Amino acid sequence: MKVLVTGATGFVGFPVCKALSRAGHIVYGAARTTEKAKELAAEEIIPVIGDSSDTSAFIALVPTLDVVIDVFAGADGTHGPLFRTVRASAQATRPPGAPKLAYIITGGTWVHGDDRKEVVSDTSPLANPIELTAWRVSVEREVLEDTVLKGIAVRPSLVYGRSGSLFSDLFRRASEAALQPGGRFVWPGSVGGRIATVHTDDLADLYVRVAERAQILGGLVFDGANQSTESVDDLLAKLVEVTGAHGFDYKEPSNAFERAIATTTLLRPYTGRALVDWVPRKASVVDGLTTYYAAWQANLGQGPKFENRDAK
Repeated sequence: MKVLVTGATGFVGFPVCKALSRAGHIVYGAARTTEKAKELAAEEIIPVIGDSSDTSAFIALVPTLDVVIDVFAGADGTHGPLFRTVRASAQATRPPGAPKLAYIITGGTWVHGDDRKEVVSDTSPLANPIELTAWRVSVEREVLEDTVLKGIAVRPSLVYGRSGSLFSDLFRRASEAALQPGGRFVWPGSVGGRIATVHTDDLADLYVRVAERAQILGGLVFDGANQSTESVDDLLAKLVEVTGAHGFDYKEPSNAFERAIATTTLLRPYTGRALVDWVPRKASVVDGLTTYYAAWQANLGQGPKFENRDAK
């Protein structure tokens, strides 16, 4: 299978590329710079220089591709035009009778909105998406309903592991508080919040499984999240224990991003398990926090010093 991954060097895209390569597929990765292209090549991923504003290099691949996975970060100005460009190229260049090119768009589970009472799943109606990601609903619908490409949506929840993603800001606040006498850190939200989460490795596995079965999954949505949501209260309390900070306080969100961070989504995904046998295997954020915090520190060149026994 030939797969193009846009945003291939990002926090989500890079693990997806590596997982596809390990599964034996031919993977093209879109990179913005030659330095990033070298990182891809070192992982046996074929680099293609380009970004959302210059798609000529990887659009040339469309006639021979099986799947495009759109993992570009950004707003509607990125995803919608990119999809339409790929669609136009596929319509103009793919041979008559060829299988439809599969297009997997990356969304996010914040489209389910903020609700502490109702449980939602992959197929729940999107009645009240949060402000920050409301634009995703129409773009996702355009992809899923398309008749030229076989459109599929993967919606990651809050992704953790490795360098931390959105959790990196939380880890930074806690680590800085730990250095201050009586230091406490502040986080947007209120008591009782819950978040949907997924480890970057498990999310990459979901993309591989969906891509491999893309020809029979057109029009479907896969929420990338662990089976159970996590308590924000428990997460922050555990972070106090791990970092040595002296406590935490909630604050009223002051902007769209903080309101998104404070969102509670009671998500129970099922299409990944039911249709592609996807089962997340990594420990939850709270259960594995000591390991995940250490990984974040190591990515920054921080953390404990390891003794080199060979030097003795």
